[in-house]
Amino acid sequence: MEPDIASIAALIGEPARAAMLLALLDGRALPAGELAFSANVAPQTASSHLAKLVAARLLSVETQGRHRYYRMANAEVGTAIEALGQLAPSPRIQTRQSSEWKTLRAARTCYNHLAGQFAVAIHNEFEQRGFLQRVSSRECDLTDAGAEWFEELGGELQGHRRGRLCIDWTERHYHLGGPLGGALLACLCERKWVVRMKKTRAVRLTVEGRAGLNKSLGLSI
Repeated sequence: MEPDIASIAALIGEPARAAMLLALLDGRALPAGELAFSANVAPQTASSHLAKLVAARLLSVETQGRHRYYRMANAEVGTAIEALGQLAPSPRIQTRQSSEWKTLRAARTCYNHLAGQFAVAIHNEFEQRGFLQRVSSRECDLTDAGAEWFEELGGELQGHRRGRLCIDWTERHYHLGGPLGGALLACLCERKWVVRMKKTRAVRLTVEGRAGLNKSLGLSI
């Protein structure tokens, strides 16, 4: 039997639920009230939507005291949402000119890895320097040269040398996802080269990060 794509598509396709999924795309766990605000719906309506997403195993939920926190069930859900972004119509000109749009396009998180112009630039430099070796059309392994770069940076790979190539929905080019992409984001955050911005998927490249990536990768961002 074929997979039931239609039921999942119907769940994601409802505007309020789609807004909630986009709000969770950076991997954070958020309370129902904040997700209701993101979707512009009443708390009771949000609870109904969230229950359906949990039942479909698109979201997981944790209870802490009186609050329930929701997050994406796994990386595959994030990949699916990001992939749908590639098929969606381009934002209107007014949106594309807004500061919020420019900030998200420059650098953001996609579940547990980096996306946007910054991430695409890093991936391109990794390939040019021979840090990645393709093992399939959408998967790659970190080479010994790439592992050495990570070690010099003080990053913890913990055996995560396999990456997945994701097509960035704003740039239409590959960025690095999967376990290796997650290790890269963790490393850059640990060094405080990138900083997560509050209540948004956007991340900010710090002054130290610009200098460090220019020195280690030759990136001028």
